[in-house]
Amino acid sequence: MRVLLVSSLVACTAAGVAGAGSVSVPWAEIGVKLAAHAVELAADQSTRATRAIRHFLRTFERLTGVTPHQYVRRTRLREAARRLITERGTVLDIALDSGFGDVSNFNRAFRTEFGRSPLKFRRTLGTPGTPGTSIKG
Repeated sequence: MRVLLVSSLVACTAAGVAGAGSVSVPWAEIGVKLAAHAVELAADQSTRATRAIRHFLRTFERLTGVTPHQYVRRTRLREAARRLITERGTVLDIALDSGFGDVSNFNRAFRTEFGRSPLKFRRTLGTPGTPGTSIKG
C-alpha cells in the first residue's frame, strides 16, 4: 500500500509538472488514500500496543502478586499512613493529597488495608502532640 501511495503521488505530481498545469493533481484522492493508510497504520499500532499492555499487566502481577492499580493504591495508602503518624494535617487533607477523590473512599480503602479507620490508626500510632492521638508528649 505504501508503494502504491508513493508511486501515485510521484506520478500525479510528475504529470502535473510535465503538462505545465494541464493535468491537475488529484490531491483529494491522494489525501483520502493517505488518510486511509494512516487509519490502517493506527489500527495496527493500537493492536500491538494493546498486546503490549496486556503482557505488561500479566508480567507485573506475576512478579509482584498485585495489579499495577493495587500497587499504586497500596503505595498511596502507606504514604498516607506515614503522614497520619508524623504530621498534623487533617485526615481529609491527607486523603486528598494521597490521590483519593473523597474521604469516604479513602476511609474504606484505609480500613481494608490496615484494619482500622485512619483516625483510629492515628490515635494509636500518632506522634506526641498530633491532634487526635492518645499519646501524650
